[in-house]
Amino acid sequence: MLTFIFIASFLRAEDGYELWLRYKKIDDTELLDRYQSVLHTVSVPGSSSTCKVIREELKAGFSDMLDMPVDFGNASIDDGLLVITSESSALISKFNLSGELHVLGSDGYLIRTINDDGKKLILLASANDVGALYGTFHFLRLLQMHSNISKLDISEKPKTTHRLLNHWDNLDRTVERGYAGFSIWDWHKLPDFISPQYKDYARANASIGINGTVLTNVNANALILKEQYLEKIAALANVFRPYGIKVYLTARFSAPVEIGGLETADPLNEDVAEWWNSKAEEIYRYVPDFGGFLVKANSEGQPGPQDYDRSHADGANMLARAVAPFGGVVMWRAFVYSHETPVDRALQAYDEFKPLDGEFEDNVFVQVKNGAIDFQPREPFHPLFGGMEHTPLMMEFQITQEYLGCATHLVYLAPLFKETLNSDTYANGKGSTVAKVVDGSLYEYEMSGMAGVSNIGTDRNWTGHPFGQSNWYAYGRLAWDHTLSSDEIAEEWLKMTFTTEMEFIDVVKPLMLNSRETAVNYMTPLGLHHQMAWNHHWGPGPWVNIDRPDWTSLYYHRADSAGIGFDRSVTGSNAVSQYHPKVRDRFNNIETCSDEFLLWFHHVPWDYKMKSGNTLWEEMCKKYYSGAHEASEMVEEWETLKSFIDARRHDHVAQLLRIQEKEAMWWRNAMLLYFQQFSGMPIPDQYEQPDKTLEYYQNLEFHFVPGIENN
Repeated sequence: MLTFIFIASFLRAEDGYELWLRYKKIDDTELLDRYQSVLHTVSVPGSSSTCKVIREELKAGFSDMLDMPVDFGNASIDDGLLVITSESSALISKFNLSGELHVLGSDGYLIRTINDDGKKLILLASANDVGALYGTFHFLRLLQMHSNISKLDISEKPKTTHRLLNHWDNLDRTVERGYAGFSIWDWHKLPDFISPQYKDYARANASIGINGTVLTNVNANALILKEQYLEKIAALANVFRPYGIKVYLTARFSAPVEIGGLETADPLNEDVAEWWNSKAEEIYRYVPDFGGFLVKANSEGQPGPQDYDRSHADGANMLARAVAPFGGVVMWRAFVYSHETPVDRALQAYDEFKPLDGEFEDNVFVQVKNGAIDFQPREPFHPLFGGMEHTPLMMEFQITQEYLGCATHLVYLAPLFKETLNSDTYANGKGSTVAKVVDGSLYEYEMSGMAGVSNIGTDRNWTGHPFGQSNWYAYGRLAWDHTLSSDEIAEEWLKMTFTTEMEFIDVVKPLMLNSRETAVNYMTPLGLHHQMAWNHHWGPGPWVNIDRPDWTSLYYHRADSAGIGFDRSVTGSNAVSQYHPKVRDRFNNIETCSDEFLLWFHHVPWDYKMKSGNTLWEEMCKKYYSGAHEASEMVEEWETLKSFIDARRHDHVAQLLRIQEKEAMWWRNAMLLYFQQFSGMPIPDQYEQPDKTLEYYQNLEFHFVPGIENN
C-alpha cells in the first residue's frame, strides 16, 4: 500500500513540461456548473488540418478542465460554442460577420455571446483557420483563468504581422547563449522521426500568437541550405503548418563559395545572384510556405557584402529578390560593429544603416536589437528606432538570459520589453513610441514584426528556470499586442502555470514585476553596462581587459580617480546626437538625464550629488546593496508559498533563488571592491562589509559554462 501511495504521488508531480497549457481541472463546483451548462455542445465546421487542431485543443481543454466529453455537433446547435472558420461561409453570412472579420484580418478573431432565436451561443469566428486557432487558445485561456464567460464581446487582431522566435541553435545541437540543455531539433533523426515535442512546441507558440521560427543560429552554417537538411526542414514545417507557424533559416552569406562551388559571394555578381535564386526555388519546392532568411553579416567575423566593398543594402536586396516571387522576406540584422572602427561601439549600427534608409527592397526588414550595445540588463532604446522612416524595422529582444544570470536568476523580462516599446522617439512628434515604429503605424509600413532570441532547450521544462517560461510567454503576448501591461501578462501566466489562488498571485506577481529592477541593481545600476565576465557573460568582470577593447568592461565603465561612466554627450562620443533633439537634449544634460542612464551617457565624478542627495558613490553602494537584499527577500517570500503549488516545482524554484541570492552578493561585493579602488571612498558602515578580497574575485575561474561553444 505504501508503495502504491508513493508511486501515485510521484505520478502527480509536475515538471513544467506543460508550460502555461496546463488544463487543470476546475475544482470550484459552482464555476464548473456554469461552464458546463454553457459549453455542453461544441461545433467546429471545417476539414482543414488547422480545424482538426482546434478540435483536438478544445477536446483536451474541456476534458481536463471541465471533466466533460466534447460532442462536436454540427452547425445547428441549441447552445454552446460555435467556431466559425474560413470554411464556414454560410455561417459568416448568417451572422453578418464578413465586414468585421475583414477588418480583423487573417489572424484576427472575435469571441461573442449572442442570442440566436432564443438559443444562447458563443461565437468564435475568424476569416482564417489560424485566426480561429488563436481565438480558441484565447477562449481556453479564459477558462484557465476562471473568467466570466456569460457576456463575451472580444475582438482581437495582432499589432505586428511577423512574430518570430530566433533560435541560436547549431547543427551539432549546441545552443549559443542557451541555458536549458541542447537544441530540441534532432537533426540526426529527422526527417524520419518526428518527436512529439515538435507538436507541443507549435502548440505553445500558437497559443501566444507566434507565427514564425528561425531554426538556426545567426552565426550560420551553410550546410543547412543543402538538400540533406532541406528534407529535415520540410518535416518540421509540416508539423508547424497547421499551427500557423512558418519556418525561416539563417543564410550564411558565403554559402555560394562554401557549398556552391563559386569563387565569390559578391552580391552584385550575376552568378552569385543566380545561385541564390536557384537555392530559393529549391527551398520552396520543399517548403512552399517558407518564410525567408535571417542574416548576420559583417559582424563579429561573419562574412558579408562589405567583404566585396558592397553595402548592407546590396546584400539584403540580392537575397530579397530571390525570395520575393514566393512571398518570402529577408531580415537583415543591424547588429554590426568593428573593433577596427575608432568610434564608440554604440554609434556604429546607426552610422552604417541610417544612410541606407530607403535603399532596401520592400520585403526587407532591418532587424534591430532593443539597445545599441548588446541585450544589457538596461539600455536606452536603439537610436535606429525612429531614425529610418522608409525601412521597416523588426525589433529583436533576447528572451534567453545571456546577461542576466544565464537562466539561474528569476528575472521577468516584460518590464524590460515594455520599457523599450514605450520609449518616445519623438521622430514624428510627441507620442512616436518605439512600439509605433515596430508595429508599422508611425510610418505606415505594410509589414511589421518582432523577433525574440529563444530560451528553449531539451530541459524537461523547456527553459531551464521555471520562471524562464514567463519570458517566452510575455514576449509572445507583447508581439501580439504591445499595449498589454507587464502586470496583466504576469497574472495570466501565473494563473495558467501555477494556480488561480490570489493568495499566491498577490505575493508572486510583485516579486516578478520587481525582479528586473532587482537584477539591474545588483549587476549594473545607474547606467553601467557590459560589466560581465569574459566570453561566457556569467558573473561580474569589471576588470576584464583583453586585446579587443570593445569586448572589455574597461571600455564601457571608464572608471578613474575622477569618476565613472562613458561620456556620450556632445563633448564626448556624441552618441546622444543620433536621437531626436528632444531626446538628445534630455540625455545630454547631466541634470535632466535620468539616473537609470546616467553612466551610460556621462562620466560622473564620484562625489557628484545625485537627486537623492547621496553622492554618486553612496548611491552606487545603495543600489548594489538593495539589489542583493531584494534577492534575499525573494528567497524568503517564495518559502511562504509551499502550500499553493506542487512540491517539485516549488523546490526547483527555491534552489535557483538561493543561487540567485548568492550570486547577487557576488556581484555586489566584486563590483564595489573593484570600483572602490578608483573612488577612494569607504563602503558606508551601515552595510555588511564584503567578506572576501577583490583579488579573490578576480582569480575565480570557470569552465564549461553553458551557452558557449568553447570554455
